[in-house]
Amino acid sequence: MTSVVPFVIYVGIFVGSYLVVSRIVRHVTRTDFTALKTVTFGDESAVVSDRVASVISVLTLFLLWGMFTGSALVPSFLHAPGPYLGDGRFDYVVESADGARDSASVLWRVEPVDGEVQVPEVEPGEGAAKNDTLTIREYRSGQLAWDRNDEFSRKDGARIVEIDGQKVDFDPQRRGEGDGPAQVKPVVRVPNATVTLSDKGALIITPYQGWQMEPIWLPPPEDVARRFVEIARQGYRGSTLAEHVGYSLMRVIVGFFFGALVGIPLGYAMGLSNWFRGWFDPIVEFMRPVPPLALIPLVIIWAGIGETGKIVLLFLAALWIMAIAARSGVSGVRISKVHAAYSLGASKGQIMRFVIVPNSLPEIFTGARVAMGVCWGTVVAAELVAAEKGVGMMIMVASKFQNTDIVIMGIVLIGIIGFGIDMLMRWAERVLVPWKGRG
Repeated sequence: MTSVVPFVIYVGIFVGSYLVVSRIVRHVTRTDFTALKTVTFGDESAVVSDRVASVISVLTLFLLWGMFTGSALVPSFLHAPGPYLGDGRFDYVVESADGARDSASVLWRVEPVDGEVQVPEVEPGEGAAKNDTLTIREYRSGQLAWDRNDEFSRKDGARIVEIDGQKVDFDPQRRGEGDGPAQVKPVVRVPNATVTLSDKGALIITPYQGWQMEPIWLPPPEDVARRFVEIARQGYRGSTLAEHVGYSLMRVIVGFFFGALVGIPLGYAMGLSNWFRGWFDPIVEFMRPVPPLALIPLVIIWAGIGETGKIVLLFLAALWIMAIAARSGVSGVRISKVHAAYSLGASKGQIMRFVIVPNSLPEIFTGARVAMGVCWGTVVAAELVAAEKGVGMMIMVASKFQNTDIVIMGIVLIGIIGFGIDMLMRWAERVLVPWKGRG
């Protein structure tokens, strides 16, 4: 149920924002009947990105991130319920092997993860069952050997029969393996916690966890930003942040360059020649669905664990995408344009230069954007093997030491740089291929 809540909130914000923004736009702008043209799949200018929706989408993601991590950047009244901190108390009744009963209390305290441990004090009492205390860290459970100071002992057959007024039917002496039927350990709800019994009969206290994520799983945004500033100033594992990013970019660009250098001519040959199409099509179609990660062992055997191996892996990630994009671009050229060029006296070289290449460039640019995205995503796996520098290396090393803030920082950094590369390639496409989508 808890995991569904962020999704429901996101959908609610999406629907609410759409209704509010669309109503504002409807009242502010006048009706433009030319804007009501029929949207066709071939006209990319018919649907453009709504910048307001983009801004609200990004802010919503950061809002959810802050809400479910208790971020100081989000007002406290918007925070999702956090883990319980403070004291709690419940009573239990213990029964000895001869049927004698006595009651005692457990005073438990939940301390912050980074706080000092302060053991609560309680009077032991005068009965055979003594009062107990237990300190638990937030997001954790605590186990209490309730008979450590009692006159009753589990070794002598004593067991708990009641917790906070609720009957408990669980006998640790009866295992359910020949001595009787299997037992289901009861879960007793007490204020701000649940209590159950271990296989040995000890008390397991689980305080209310809340809906917020533990920092080791997902740190708040300000922790990630703080770590980014720290690494930008001091570096990480002997290298600056710029060096890590630079090495990753270098590997991606070099691997993509050689992939395009081989893949585009191969795609042109497959699109123009039946022989080349028949010869290379099985190879390309066979390798296309193979993920680059599956090639890592083979690349290590072929090219070793140095820079060559990493670039070869990225080369293979881009090669097949660029070949298919170039082949698709050539195959998609309208035959009427070729016939028109022939009727005007164009030679085969001129047709290739002025008809085939210009009309295939839009498909090639689309493939290049996809290939660059795949290469940038594969660089993490490429830097997994004996890399001393790189964003992927930062993520893998940080994950081994459970430095989740560095892992999140690396992921955000990869996403931002990848988005920037895609925006740059879109700009280059608009400049170099202005005729795209114009027939």
